[in-house]
Amino acid sequence: MSEELAPDTVLIIDFGSQVTQLIARRVREAGVYCEIVPFQSADEAFDRIAPKAVILSGGPASTTEIGSPRAPQKVFDAGIPVLGICYGEQTICAQLGGAVEAGHHREFGRAFLDIQDDCALFEGLWAKGTRHQVWMSHGDRVTALPDGFRVVATSTGAPYAAIADDKRRFYAVQFHPEVVHTPDGAKLLANFVHHIAGMKSDWTMRAYREHAVQAIRDQVGSGKVICALSGGVDSSVAALLIHEAVGEQLTCILVDHGLMRKNEAADVVAMFREHYNLHLILVDASDRFIGALEGESDPEKKRKTIGRLFIEVFEEEAAKLGGADFLAQGTLYPDVIESVSFTGGPSVTIKSHHNVGGLPERMNMKLVEPLRELFKDEVRVLGKELGLPDSFIGRHPFPGPGLAIRCPGGISREKLEILREADAIYLDEIRKAGLYDAIWQAFAVLLPVQTVGVMGDGRTYEFVCALRAVTSVDGMTADFYHYDMEFLGRAATRIINEVRGINRVVYDVTSKPPGTIEWE
Repeated sequence: MSEELAPDTVLIIDFGSQVTQLIARRVREAGVYCEIVPFQSADEAFDRIAPKAVILSGGPASTTEIGSPRAPQKVFDAGIPVLGICYGEQTICAQLGGAVEAGHHREFGRAFLDIQDDCALFEGLWAKGTRHQVWMSHGDRVTALPDGFRVVATSTGAPYAAIADDKRRFYAVQFHPEVVHTPDGAKLLANFVHHIAGMKSDWTMRAYREHAVQAIRDQVGSGKVICALSGGVDSSVAALLIHEAVGEQLTCILVDHGLMRKNEAADVVAMFREHYNLHLILVDASDRFIGALEGESDPEKKRKTIGRLFIEVFEEEAAKLGGADFLAQGTLYPDVIESVSFTGGPSVTIKSHHNVGGLPERMNMKLVEPLRELFKDEVRVLGKELGLPDSFIGRHPFPGPGLAIRCPGGISREKLEILREADAIYLDEIRKAGLYDAIWQAFAVLLPVQTVGVMGDGRTYEFVCALRAVTSVDGMTADFYHYDMEFLGRAATRIINEVRGINRVVYDVTSKPPGTIEWE
């Protein structure tokens, strides 16, 4: 990022928390540019970025263990503001002369913060003597403060739930202000970057667009790029951004793998060919994909099979074009953070994506992923900046594996067609009810269960269809949408009446708080 585009930068040092990117999200919401780096490369990144403030993230390690992660000492010697969050607070104390105790006073989930003293971090938010809800997730706790620090808030399990060294502008909290479960947490982070660090609100999607276009040009040079266009918001925004950067060097490839929603391939081709001057190739590979997946029930094998076939198709299409140097795709940060630990540390894989993890060496191509550091809502803002219509920007996310992961158990052409019809009816009812824009993601699932039912004068033995709808902002946390029973009854009745093969419909009310193991 050039100085002209982002004169004020926050460096976020990631110690392995699953919600580190939410810190970046809140900082960006405050209009300040930031970069996340793993702790292993923080020393080099600090010199390269020359940040005006540093935030230390949470993480799964314990500072009481030999060899546990640490922040570079230069962070504390540079005379710039530092904010530690959870593990970040603990490593500040461990490194500057305080003490941390392992695992005796755990706090997970909702907790209440008692404000003991006024503090620049709490300015305009929390006053001395008040109590406020926060979100905790820690096993260790600070038991002694380094010289120069004072306690400004406590909780039941953390006597030093928030601390401050006002002279050096070092602050730390045991709770997580970045998650939505800490009301006013975003304002606390805004206080840090604006009032404590004195940064301007000059980070916008227009600035990101300019930066990304230049970065793509620098990476691609005169090379050829093929873009994996799925028709979703992410890959479409990536395609338009890359086209702006390198023009005719880009060829978009839409693979109809037979796992798309009803009429989706035709709709995407029509939109891009009629409204955008992009070179777009449609490849009908439905028989190839479905044939390879037929009968497969293991979800990981499904993903890997789909990923392998995508690569094969892209290889073949690139050869027809006389070769390509780069493969572009719309990978977002939630894809990355939920697939593999960002730091390569002790965090385990909690979710896998077919498009995360690099390309086979034999392809001899490099990845172009201009959206890899963005959340879904940021991509939508960027899409608007690039001129995509609101109707398209607001489309619900639908991952590459498509209907294959909405069809648990063995895959068959018949089951996919049943699911495709049920899903189309469900979305049609959502749109008719005016609910589409109020829901972040909605889809039907064909469960691997058949039940006995009676329809008319006959007995049936058919599949159960589950409906899911969730509200979310960033895709990292979500809650189920609260339909009224009239809507559910109407949608279920249509599906049962119009789709042969389904005789029962249920509604899924699962949610996704931070740290949930799996979400699809």
